[in-house]
Amino acid sequence: MTHKINRVNPEELHETPGYHHITIVEAGRTAYLAGQCPLDRSGTLVGPGDIDAQVDQVAANAAAALAAAGAGPEDVVRSVIYVVSDDGAVLAAVWQRLTGSVIGPAFTTASTLLGVARLGFSGQLVELDLTAALPD
Repeated sequence: MTHKINRVNPEELHETPGYHHITIVEAGRTAYLAGQCPLDRSGTLVGPGDIDAQVDQVAANAAAALAAAGAGPEDVVRSVIYVVSDDGAVLAAVWQRLTGSVIGPAFTTASTLLGVARLGFSGQLVELDLTAALPD
């Protein structure tokens, strides 16, 4: 079971803190994960007011969802990270925590980090949207 994923940073574009501007996938199947939220198995918000606890729960949930799809963080080809903040330091801290998490390899691919005004659950501070190329 293999697939080919090429990650590219064109010389004409700015350097990145670990992600790639372009991800090219030569695979037959993909998995589109729903936005992973900081909810535990019972649906309870984890870490109200604690962005680190929420990032850790989101990473754990994403790892479980990827595994259920037959993929791992290295198979992720696109990520979008939503953070309830307009503070660059908070956004950077979330990026650092995710890249150092159990799904850290997911963030070497095409990635977008967004500061937003609100997310779906009351008290939710972070959400993660992933797309993965699945092995044949």
